[in-house]
Amino acid sequence: MNIEINKLKKLYKDELLNNVVPFWLNNSQDKEFGGYFTCLRGNGDVFDTDKFVWLQARQVWMFSMLYNRVEKRQEWLDCALQGAEFLKKHGHDGHFNWYFSLDRKGNPLMEPYNIFSYTFAAMAFGQLNLATGKEEYAEIAKKTFDIILSRRDNPKDKWNKAHPGTRDLKDFALPMILSNLALEIEHLIDKEVLQQTIDECIHEVMNVFRRPELGGIIVENVNLDGSLSDSFDGRLVNPGHGIEAMWFIMDLGERLNRPELIEEAVKTTLITLEYGWDKKYGGIFYFMDRLGHPNQQLEADQKLWWVHIETLISLLKGYQLTGSEECWEWYKKVHEYTWDHFKDQNNLEWWGYLNRQGEVLFDLKGGKWKGCFHVPRGLYQCWQTLEKIEAEKEILV
Repeated sequence: MNIEINKLKKLYKDELLNNVVPFWLNNSQDKEFGGYFTCLRGNGDVFDTDKFVWLQARQVWMFSMLYNRVEKRQEWLDCALQGAEFLKKHGHDGHFNWYFSLDRKGNPLMEPYNIFSYTFAAMAFGQLNLATGKEEYAEIAKKTFDIILSRRDNPKDKWNKAHPGTRDLKDFALPMILSNLALEIEHLIDKEVLQQTIDECIHEVMNVFRRPELGGIIVENVNLDGSLSDSFDGRLVNPGHGIEAMWFIMDLGERLNRPELIEEAVKTTLITLEYGWDKKYGGIFYFMDRLGHPNQQLEADQKLWWVHIETLISLLKGYQLTGSEECWEWYKKVHEYTWDHFKDQNNLEWWGYLNRQGEVLFDLKGGKWKGCFHVPRGLYQCWQTLEKIEAEKEILV
């Protein structure tokens, strides 16, 4: 077992540092106008120059995090800084309402309706503050976080297209992201606010969106009173979201010294994975309907990169924290599928979209939704968790 874990640890570390990070460092930086290109073909060529604020922020966070936690490489910090300065100048309306998309020069294309532009901006500037010590970056993160909290009940704010009072739903994504964001910027926020945010997120994730009457799976939307909605949105299940949220909850359980919370997160990971696994072709479905009705999303049976990578993280953390052999067996199965299908065997970085049969759908390594985030963060998290597992096994021996 120790030999296997050591080999896996080196595999993830090497893939991160010698494959994925160089791809983004060398191909994505816009040296003329600042920020990053994310629409990249399989060989790294740029095919569209629009800039999506949440992906810009994710890349700032990624290179800041690598600088802070892996190695103080100046090229990593420089990459993060130039992206952050582009965002600081162009990414918001002057009041830290973060646009969704910009043209190459930084002119806004789409209004600040998407709360995830805000959450990842807060993450980015919080991490960059740790790297540089600059108070300006801390202030941007704190002000953005305050806006996020103020919009929790209506994340799209005045840009919400839903007619009020007819079918008012709340979605899983925001409490899920906040459960991770709170720890990411805890050095910047009031301890009481931090604890309140964490408590609310744990409650929402584990007691509102996780449904015992559905066997313990997580739904994407519920009515405001917490009841289930029999509608397209109310029936929607995104297995990857549920599983990703569980490693956030495991991190919180470890931080708060709540082993029972970790056990529940591991249990939910395994239930969701069993529910979402494609028994015929392998891999995890993107979307499902909790009643088995047809999905409104035509891409529902696709296999996506981030779903599988986040699952690897949750399974490894579950094994490391609880010793669950079921987590380890599932990890080996998902690892094999993920590395066989998503890793490009001929060029750097990983494919994002497969059809149900596991064949590559699009010749891209980045686009409007895929950027420098899930693959490198997943490789980093798996590498670090395998290090912990290896160290603990050595102590046991």
